[in-house]
Amino acid sequence: MITPEVVDLEGKKRETGRKAADALRDAMRVPCVLYGPMVEENVHFSIDELEFEKVLSESKRQILNITVDGEEYNTLLKEVEFHPLTDRPVHADFYVMAEDRKVTLSVPIRLEGTPVGVTEGGGRIFQPMHILRIRVKPDLIPGAYTVDVSNLEIGDSLHVRDLELEGIIPLDDLAQTLVTIRPPKSEALLTSSLITEEPEEELEEGEEALEEGEELAEGEEAEEGEETEGDEEETEQ
Repeated sequence: MITPEVVDLEGKKRETGRKAADALRDAMRVPCVLYGPMVEENVHFSIDELEFEKVLSESKRQILNITVDGEEYNTLLKEVEFHPLTDRPVHADFYVMAEDRKVTLSVPIRLEGTPVGVTEGGGRIFQPMHILRIRVKPDLIPGAYTVDVSNLEIGDSLHVRDLELEGIIPLDDLAQTLVTIRPPKSEALLTSSLITEEPEEELEEGEEALEEGEELAEGEEAEEGEETEGDEEETEQ
């Protein structure tokens, strides 16, 4: 388990309203708001867009220490709104944490090492879970979960219950699979794409030949029947 990185951000109080927000974006600043159980009123502020994009570039969970007018707030990034065309961040919400209150958040899951089932057995890694949802107090927040898969052989799996969960409440099922090593594809499956069907024209010709043969046989039976009927009529005469 990786501990979260603490990032310091300097915020400046801002005016609310669309025009004020547009002016901030033109100045390469992101309009933001922070709130939480220990904050009497929401704090509206802005942060430098480039500094904020550095935060967004990290895949692991971060603790964001935001200072606004000399007041420090220990926060988590709650939500980000992006421009639909430019993909620039246009607004962000931050949640101010309280030491004695648990928070609900998502933590990324990373795999480390190469399984022996892959290197020696030709197996394949399958990771159905990339994010774990948890509830935890601020001082126990993990930055990311790292899972060592080096010793896994073909058929082996790891589950949520195999993670370090002391003091952490997982919101996902403990039996849910994090990673499993699947067997290699068989030669039959690998070569199945080489199997071709006979052209439809050839199949149709074969079917027609069969039908003609059936018609001929029926014709022969009909002729034999006619001769038989003729013999019976001659006998009656």
